[in-house]
Amino acid sequence: MQIKAIWTRISKRIAEAWKAGRIQRNSRITYDVIWNLFLFFLLLAGVGIFFVVGAGAGYFASLVKGEPVLSYDTMKEEVYNYEETSSIYFADNVFLGNIKTDLYREDVKLDEISPYVINGIIATEDDNFETHNGVVPKSILRALMQEATNSETKTGGSTLTQQLVKNQILTNEVSFERKAKEIILAMRLEKVLSKDEILEAYLNIVPFGRNASGNNIAGVQTAAQGIFGVDAKDLTLPQAAFLAGLPQSPSAYSPFTNSGELKEETALQPGLNRMKQVLNRMLDEGYIDQQEYDDAIGYDITKDFAEAKPVSDNDYGYLTTEVEQRAAGIIAIQLAEQDGHSKKELDKDNDLKNEYLEKAERDIRQKGYQIHTTINKDMYVAQQKIAKEYAYYQPDHWVKRTNGDGETETVSEPIEAGSIMIENSTGKILSFVGGRDYEKNQVNHATDTKRSNGSTMKPLLVYAPAMEEGTLQPGTVIGDLSKKFTVPGQSKTWNPGNYGGVYHGLVTARKALEESYNVPAAKAYKEIVNLDPASKYLEKMGITTLTEGDHSNLAASLGGLDYGTTVEENVNAYATFGNNGEFTDAYMIESITTKDGEEIYKHESKQNKVFSPQTNYLMLDMMRGVLDNGTATYAKSQLSNKNVDWAGKTGTSQDYHDSWFVATNPNVTVGVWMGYDKQDSIQTSGMGYSQRNQLLWTQLVNSATKIDPELMAPSESFKQPDGLTKASYCAIGGGKPTELCKQAGMVKTDLFDKDHVPTKADDSLIKQNGKIVLNPDFVKENGLQGVSIEQLFPNNEKVQKLIGKAASSSASAKSDDSNAVKTSSGAPLPPTNVQKADKKLTWTQSKTEDVKGYRILQKQGDSFKQIGFSNQSSFHLPDNDSTYQIKAVGADGKESETITL
Repeated sequence: MQIKAIWTRISKRIAEAWKAGRIQRNSRITYDVIWNLFLFFLLLAGVGIFFVVGAGAGYFASLVKGEPVLSYDTMKEEVYNYEETSSIYFADNVFLGNIKTDLYREDVKLDEISPYVINGIIATEDDNFETHNGVVPKSILRALMQEATNSETKTGGSTLTQQLVKNQILTNEVSFERKAKEIILAMRLEKVLSKDEILEAYLNIVPFGRNASGNNIAGVQTAAQGIFGVDAKDLTLPQAAFLAGLPQSPSAYSPFTNSGELKEETALQPGLNRMKQVLNRMLDEGYIDQQEYDDAIGYDITKDFAEAKPVSDNDYGYLTTEVEQRAAGIIAIQLAEQDGHSKKELDKDNDLKNEYLEKAERDIRQKGYQIHTTINKDMYVAQQKIAKEYAYYQPDHWVKRTNGDGETETVSEPIEAGSIMIENSTGKILSFVGGRDYEKNQVNHATDTKRSNGSTMKPLLVYAPAMEEGTLQPGTVIGDLSKKFTVPGQSKTWNPGNYGGVYHGLVTARKALEESYNVPAAKAYKEIVNLDPASKYLEKMGITTLTEGDHSNLAASLGGLDYGTTVEENVNAYATFGNNGEFTDAYMIESITTKDGEEIYKHESKQNKVFSPQTNYLMLDMMRGVLDNGTATYAKSQLSNKNVDWAGKTGTSQDYHDSWFVATNPNVTVGVWMGYDKQDSIQTSGMGYSQRNQLLWTQLVNSATKIDPELMAPSESFKQPDGLTKASYCAIGGGKPTELCKQAGMVKTDLFDKDHVPTKADDSLIKQNGKIVLNPDFVKENGLQGVSIEQLFPNNEKVQKLIGKAASSSASAKSDDSNAVKTSSGAPLPPTNVQKADKKLTWTQSKTEDVKGYRILQKQGDSFKQIGFSNQSSFHLPDNDSTYQIKAVGADGKESETITL
């Protein structure tokens, strides 16, 4: 009853308010307010939309304002330009073949393609294809919203026309600018070509993953043959649906791996699921009926896949890949310059550079260029065979790698090799070896791999620059003694050592180079490093890998660069010596012509003077000694023509990671490198790593000499220029010989620049109490305090006996004991029970406790040359027929009595 009374009162008040008009007035006010707010927000939204559309249109216009308006004929040419792959020629117009490519395509007409494929492509890739004018605005807006919201689902906004434009006219660059250009060009293309023409072109260029040989394929005919072994016109509905699904993600959906093997079941599943999506779309769009759908969806498509057919690469794998890369670089610069960009801009802007490289690579695949190279076919073929069949590579080693499943496994890795041959005067690359086997390792070790060049750096950065600067001559005497160098900007010191830990006392620069002693090179470099020889000389010879630290780091004198250098750049630098001190940049592309014969590129060689003729010849003369008397005598002994004037240098990097030999004659320069890709020691027992390298070098040179003896074995030697003369010097202090030096038997003769012949009398010796002794002032000035006579002259017993005892008393008379030249306690005892059998040397170790190891020497010609160093009790020999020597080496570098057998 109470609720009823309350409701009665409320109803009465409402009736009174209505009768008085209060409700009507309030309702009109509320209505007016809401309506006005609606109009306001509607106006605001309109202004916002207008602003957004205007801003978007302005931004769009800014993206395409620089895009040239392509003519209809140009667009048609670009779209249909997918047939003519460029070709490569050896030197002298000898045909090699088409550009090596992993993309295979065979053209087909639209009426030769199964309707199932056509309908499947339209249903899944562009269901509005028949009605749009090149673009579908709602699809573009949807794609933009997904991009803006970072949606996990990306449906894309490209029509078949847009995809055709992207593949044939533009690049695959991901940017709003490229997308804007794509939209404009797609709308324009729709006015040029009919729908059937667009569809036919699309089906001939779209990628379809890999075929049963592991090759990348494009075009529906190539896909039908490569995946199912049938022609495009004969594809069944399930086969067509599978192919129609591939363009969205060719690599993910492809049934084959890059080696041509069928993927595992789990890896096939994405492609099979995509096929089902295509069938669903075809059913929804009415291209097939329910019965056709049911039959196809239940069909086992895997039984139709073609049988795997892995293919081998040919012998030109390294060459075609290298030529394509170099040609693309040349054409990219031309394309950039046509658009107003300089080479410097490309070098500074990687994105811009990559854009033009992509355009250039596409042109090479499409425009039928004829690329003429400098490579001598016969030499190249012969050298690939030698590198592949060489019998003396060192054993494989085992390294840990992460496989495709993310698991760590231990695999065998072979030692690799790289070589290159360059004509000195022109810079032509006549031949090269990129590696042992292209099928197993596609890395080009001649042009791409950067490694420490070890002691081959010494002529380039130390000895030739020092002679050019006037601080050194071949007869300059340098102490090969233990020496600690301070490292600029650091508290630590650097203490370079020699092979086997042995030092050789006072030696000439010539001897130090011949035997590749490290301390003399470091000392000589320290004298000139403040002149920045890295900039003044090394960079002028084409070394492009230097860092800022390389310009001041003393270890650079021994090849210790931050990034190292390639075989091509190292050999190219040595060709400077073969070209009378003038650098000519190496090249491989002689010319590029269009399919109609129009030359669009012709190489022009330019020479840049680096060294004077006098310095250059002195350096050559010193490097002759490397083959005649030093570390490369084995190379000379294996040459088929030993009368050729070769000058070169061996090299080994830190921890024996790399082995080099580079040499030049008056016509060509040839260099060989060996090492493991995963850097590790190449030092093994048996034939030394340096001999293995030198033997490969000689086999490559001998094969080329057989093909072109006039080029490889010139009868003329390097010509000595004016301004040089032979002069005598004292091989202790390097000055003009004195009577005391003559009595000590230390007067030597060498070749000098006339401006740097010793004129000051040598002051290294004095006579005291009727005996010849070392001058204490000379000892002090050269930092030889505490160094024994045996250490200064380890291989000269005559000098040791002549001035040994007197040196101590003489020095004592002039200075305190700390500055005296002291004698040692004696050489270590030799090894005993030395035997040679089965290409192996064995012995009982020396009884002297501080022996560091044993030097093994082999008789080569009239002298013995070191072939190894061992801290064990055995050593594998190259053969049993040679005469060998062994001697123990103490911690102080002294050597024991020599055992010969």
